[in-house]
Amino acid sequence: MSSIQKKLATLSLAIALLAICSMGTQAMHIAEGYLPLGHCVFWGALCLPFVVAGLFSIRRTVANHRKTILILAMAGAYAFVLSALKIPSVSASSSHPTGTGLAAILFGPTAVSVIGLIVLLFQAILLAHGGLTTLGANTFSMAIAGPFLTYGVYVLCKKLKINRSVGIFLAACLGDLFTYCVTSVQLGLAHPAEVGGVAASVAEFLGIFAVTQVPLAIIEGILTVLVVMGLETYAKPELAELGHVL
Repeated sequence: MSSIQKKLATLSLAIALLAICSMGTQAMHIAEGYLPLGHCVFWGALCLPFVVAGLFSIRRTVANHRKTILILAMAGAYAFVLSALKIPSVSASSSHPTGTGLAAILFGPTAVSVIGLIVLLFQAILLAHGGLTTLGANTFSMAIAGPFLTYGVYVLCKKLKINRSVGIFLAACLGDLFTYCVTSVQLGLAHPAEVGGVAASVAEFLGIFAVTQVPLAIIEGILTVLVVMGLETYAKPELAELGHVL
């Protein structure tokens, strides 16, 4: 194992230990049993094609770029830790960074659907963070919708020749915010307001989430830039394989 690989392995272990330390929290995404059964089935089915595409994407990456496996594992651990750190928000949910922006930028959005699904599954089982019945809904918002927007913003910023750090910041920040926009829609559809229906309910959820989520999204954007800078220092050959070193 090279010195770079050892450093990455050490970093991944440190992140994993931090995750274990956070297991006492009572954080949650959309909580177990909070969505009607039909909604759970719908969101789960909607995730399936993305997860299948993600499996093929990861398989291709591992086959063609074996040196990047540690970075892939680190991106998953990074998402696990950040999304497990919560600030209480609306009933049956919470505000927290998503951590999926980093993986979306490095490996593409389809790969994140698998990474995010694994992260959410372990959080539901080990931390009571989210739930098994709401796994599909949480996967769609955090591991599909957010990462796809993150990747789209990142690619757009590259085409517009915006400063790379600024592009990474905007991509991670907006992807985080979009995750909560989708979550608000999911909650609004499941629990429409008596006055105003779904639209009023979604607006209410968005307003409450914004108080805590906007600052968290900014923090996640800055943190993602710093992590990418660190990877470019200690894992430049691996990132070069993925086409992320200028």
